[in-house]
Amino acid sequence: MPMIRAAPFDYDFPTGRLALIVIDMQRDFIEPGGFGESLGNDVSRLQAIVPALQDLMAACRAAGVPIIHTRECHRPDLSDCPPAKRDRGGPALRIGDTGPMGRILIAGEPGAEIISALAPEPGEVVIDKPGKGAFYATPFADTLTRLGVTHLLMTGVTTEVCVQTTMREANDRGFECLLVEDCTESYFPEFKAATLEMVRAQGGIVGWTAMSAQIFETLEKS
Repeated sequence: MPMIRAAPFDYDFPTGRLALIVIDMQRDFIEPGGFGESLGNDVSRLQAIVPALQDLMAACRAAGVPIIHTRECHRPDLSDCPPAKRDRGGPALRIGDTGPMGRILIAGEPGAEIISALAPEPGEVVIDKPGKGAFYATPFADTLTRLGVTHLLMTGVTTEVCVQTTMREANDRGFECLLVEDCTESYFPEFKAATLEMVRAQGGIVGWTAMSAQIFETLEKS
């Protein structure tokens, strides 16, 4: 089987069973003026992973590895957004409020769209999810089954929230997950570092981590 040099040990995957998962690379999280910045975050940290993720997506497309994108967003009537999620804390803007990019995290609004630099290509699956994890109230699991996927390359934002939640959900369902270190990011560097440690602790209790360069090595040989 193909093998990626990873931590805590090498990551093997069956040919034709690997997919790249790109979590929530949306304008509201990545671009100035969006929801992420309204919460007081430095969005430039998230923008920094875009070139590496572009390269990884290109390599996966060239190798025939399917790419699945997710977007965190809600129905316009907020019927799928629990009040506990919308009302928590004291942000300047809440989910459903009107911001510079339209209504915050509402499906179909400009801010909920994936940034143009990482736009899905025709035929690539895009999953809209109302929660932090990609499995809850979505067709994500059915999509993976339909594609015959058993191994996941995890990327996107934020590392400790939507990426880690999806990775743990996938782990519980028997998927083998590798988190790509330079293709994921957090507004808080210490949170990303802690997540990477948690993922690969105790012999890979949640999964593996590796840099994109190590994945390129394997995809080029496949």
